[in-house]
Amino acid sequence: MKKISKMVIRRLPRYYRYLSDLRNEGVERISSTELSKRLKVTASQIRQDLNCFGGFGQQGYGYNVAQLHEAIGDILGLSMHYKMIIIGSGNLGHALANYAGFARRGFQLVGMFDISEAVVGTEIHGISVQHMSALEAFCQEEAPEIAVLTVTKLAAPEVAEKLAKLGIKGIWNFSFMELVAPPGVHVENVHLSDSLMMLAHHITPHSGKKSKIKE
Repeated sequence: MKKISKMVIRRLPRYYRYLSDLRNEGVERISSTELSKRLKVTASQIRQDLNCFGGFGQQGYGYNVAQLHEAIGDILGLSMHYKMIIIGSGNLGHALANYAGFARRGFQLVGMFDISEAVVGTEIHGISVQHMSALEAFCQEEAPEIAVLTVTKLAAPEVAEKLAKLGIKGIWNFSFMELVAPPGVHVENVHLSDSLMMLAHHITPHSGKKSKIKE
């Protein structure tokens, strides 16, 4: 099987979301040109991306929305169900636990962990927060595949190593540190402030300003 570009993979969730909207609107088929107008991606790019996984469309017909939606879901692994835990049950962990979209896409939150006595024992979205000392036994019993990391950046590397040893296959990292993936684990580093800084760039007037950066 040929290696697929990471950039192609990163565009697939966006395609999936838009196709979900189209299904909800009752749209049965759509051309790459029509899809490109919605996605602000060229029709050629869409066709190239989808051709990496085989042919989905028919010339003169376009794409069957339901079939393409399901096919991309299968490519992304959404036809499977994943057990997920959250490490760090503060404000961000609390907010993520309450997001209903995870369950709709096959991600089942089964456990939450923290070291703060103020949080341990409380219930968030029907899940009782456990102390980190219970993590090993919990993982042995429940075998979660994904861990969401909302701990401090200083604690993140040690926690990630521990999670890898406990069989976690994927880490969704919100710790503000660019984690290096332990062997056998895939890490997705999320920096919430990056999007905000990009927004600031786009709304800040730059015309007439010269860069002062020199080599």
